[in-house]
Amino acid sequence: MDGIMTISAIRQASREQPGRSRRIVLLAVLLLLGGGYGIWRSHGDEAAKAAASAAAAQPPPKVPVTAATVRKADFPLYLYGLGTVTPLNSVSISSRVAGVVDKVPVEQGQMVKQGDLLAEIDPRPYQAALDQAKAKEAEDEATLKNAQVVLKRLSTLLQKTFETQQDVDNQQAVVTTTAATIEGDKAAIEAAQLNLDYTKITSPLAGKTSFRTIDPGNIVQADQSAGLFTVVQLEPIYVSFTQPQDEVSTINKAFAAGPVSIDVLSSDMKTVLASGKLDAVQNQVDQASGTISLKAAFPNKDQALWPGLSVNTRLRVGMIAGATLVPDEAVQHGPDGLFTYIVGDDGKAHRQTIKTGPSDGGNTVVTDGLSPGQRVVDTGQYRLVDGTSVDAQPASAGAAQQPKGAS
Repeated sequence: MDGIMTISAIRQASREQPGRSRRIVLLAVLLLLGGGYGIWRSHGDEAAKAAASAAAAQPPPKVPVTAATVRKADFPLYLYGLGTVTPLNSVSISSRVAGVVDKVPVEQGQMVKQGDLLAEIDPRPYQAALDQAKAKEAEDEATLKNAQVVLKRLSTLLQKTFETQQDVDNQQAVVTTTAATIEGDKAAIEAAQLNLDYTKITSPLAGKTSFRTIDPGNIVQADQSAGLFTVVQLEPIYVSFTQPQDEVSTINKAFAAGPVSIDVLSSDMKTVLASGKLDAVQNQVDQASGTISLKAAFPNKDQALWPGLSVNTRLRVGMIAGATLVPDEAVQHGPDGLFTYIVGDDGKAHRQTIKTGPSDGGNTVVTDGLSPGQRVVDTGQYRLVDGTSVDAQPASAGAAQQPKGAS
């Protein structure tokens, strides 16, 4: 009713005073707009309060994480190092006699067996020398026989006093000298035969040949520095490597207890190229580098190891039996030490202080703070505080799996 009267009054005033009426109309419009805004604001505040109350009543969303189960397993202890593959035997093949290289029947880089022919020197000069030595021996043997016949005749005449003792003694000296000459001939024959045998150069071991340095038709000298080939033994093969001097006691203790296994790893430190046994420990520490040198032998049947190759080594020196293991990612570093988040039965993550031992193969040994069967968060920790509700899913790679190489 008041609103109708106001509008009527406005209309009446507008008829009476046009200028004044416009001001009155504008004021009335402003009053109406202000009243509407107040009513809207009041309803908006009430809706916001209602929404806030509803949100406060709902629980906070769960943080998605992955969880791994704490496990108990044997944990091998390894020492890692760098090594170089070295052949068990490496022989430079040179000619032991001078002459022209007639033929080289093996290919470069060929696998050969012990005794295989590698090269042949022209044998004709040495065959001639052997024949000459044999002829000389035959001549001297004929001379010896004749001298023995004469000695026998003179000895018979001496008994009948037809010859003097001087003649017999002289003939005996001829026989003895000729016999000694024959012994020299036999030695000459052996030397000539040996030189002839040396014209055939054979492999002293089973292995792989290098690139050859001399082709057929070249003249070689005896024992010249540049050999014809190098033959290296590949099966078995050595790996020479070093360890810090602080590990000498550990290595010697493990070596004295029995065979010490060792693996050669690829550059990614995951793939095992070959497995072998520790063969020898150097008798002193290198004071310049503070390291001890070691050698390990590998069967190398697949020839995965090649002479001169640089490799990573993993020497097994012990075992922690029944260790408590968690993934490395589950271990967190805080200002007060190491900790992890345990997923409780209430679905919340609880911060747990832990103590750890060695780590290897993606697993860490926990010496205090955890028990097998508990679940620990291994991804998503950055969004957690003590008591956060979590949506824990199993870890994709499994939890604290048995370390590779454990027995």
